[in-house]
Amino acid sequence: MSKELHDPRQTLRSRFWLEATLAAASGALLVLTLVWHDWIELVLRVDPDHGDGSLELLAVLALLLAASAASALARRDWRRTRPTRPQVGSS
Repeated sequence: MSKELHDPRQTLRSRFWLEATLAAASGALLVLTLVWHDWIELVLRVDPDHGDGSLELLAVLALLLAASAASALARRDWRRTRPTRPQVGSS
C-alpha cells in the first residue's frame, strides 16, 4: 500500500487515544459542572465549600486546563501521523 493511501488512524499511538479520551472526559465534566453546579457534592457526598461555589469554580478552571492541554497534545500526535500532502502548484 502506498504512503499516500495510508490511513493515519491505523498507526496512531495509544498515547493519542489516551489524550483524546482525557480531553473528551474533561470537556464533558466541564460542561456538566457549568450546567449542574451541585453534581460534585451529590456524587462525592461532601460539601467542602459549604455552598459558596468556590469548589465549582476551581473545578471549572482545572477541567478547562486539562481539556485544553489534552486536546493540544492529541492534536499534535494526530498531525504527526497525517501523511504529508503535496502543495498545490508544485511539481
